[in-house]
Amino acid sequence: MYEAWQIILNSYSSSSSWKLYAVIALMFINWGIEAKKWQILVAGIQKISFFRAFRAIFTGQAVALNTFNGVGEYVGRVVYLNDGNRLRAIALSIVGSLSQLIITLVMGLIGLVYLRINVLDDTHHLEGLNKFWLNAMMYSLSFLTIIFLFIYFQMSWLTKLMEKIPFVAKYSFYIQKLEDFHYKELTKILLLSFLRFVVFVLQYLLLLQLFQVEASIMQLSWMVCVLFLVLAVVPSIPIAELGLRGEVSKQLFGLLSGNTLGIVFTAAIIWFINRVIPAIAGSLFILGVKLFKK
Repeated sequence: MYEAWQIILNSYSSSSSWKLYAVIALMFINWGIEAKKWQILVAGIQKISFFRAFRAIFTGQAVALNTFNGVGEYVGRVVYLNDGNRLRAIALSIVGSLSQLIITLVMGLIGLVYLRINVLDDTHHLEGLNKFWLNAMMYSLSFLTIIFLFIYFQMSWLTKLMEKIPFVAKYSFYIQKLEDFHYKELTKILLLSFLRFVVFVLQYLLLLQLFQVEASIMQLSWMVCVLFLVLAVVPSIPIAELGLRGEVSKQLFGLLSGNTLGIVFTAAIIWFINRVIPAIAGSLFILGVKLFKK
């Protein structure tokens, strides 16, 4: 334990300290990609600048921090749109969230397959999850991913179908723009979501290396994918996510390394950089927003 503490304390002044600054820089790239997604998503109802989209993303993080599964993020984003476009934008934001979830499920499932084949054995196993239940979870998530992919790429057709339902027809104005999303736009949004995921993985790898969590890059990368899969499917409040993130990280990365302190510190710092700092910045941005003029 003492050696682990010394590694962490020395890491901030070591020759590898640049990795921490790189993680902070990647945070801006991460949310910059999300801002670009938001700009594309709402372009059909209102053109906004990249900087305005960026502020909307940070404000969304500020509102999301204390809401279940971060659903308040949508409210924070739409305050930067004109009054008549705010409710319409909520449906559009769901497209962006679905694209990110699909990427997380796909990469996480590949990570689970890697974990099942190359890591788990009689001496390395996940607490409370034997191979039978792991296989069952993989099949269930695979089926769910296929369903989400179908919904995502058939968005236009499904929206038109839903509008034929009398109750939904009364509110069709708020979802009509979903009909405009076709394969090309949806693929572009999906690729941006994949780039965000790559940034997430890079952040984790840099900090795991900084705190000397010893394992191969391949093993760590796929374990990060599994971690994000778990965080995506387990409901939580972002401000309380740190405990869940730390516990899951210990379970997963503990299969590869005994450096528990380094694993927990990585989870905590990633949470602080990706969640808390944007939320603080978003809180400052929201002070200048005039809510609902009408």
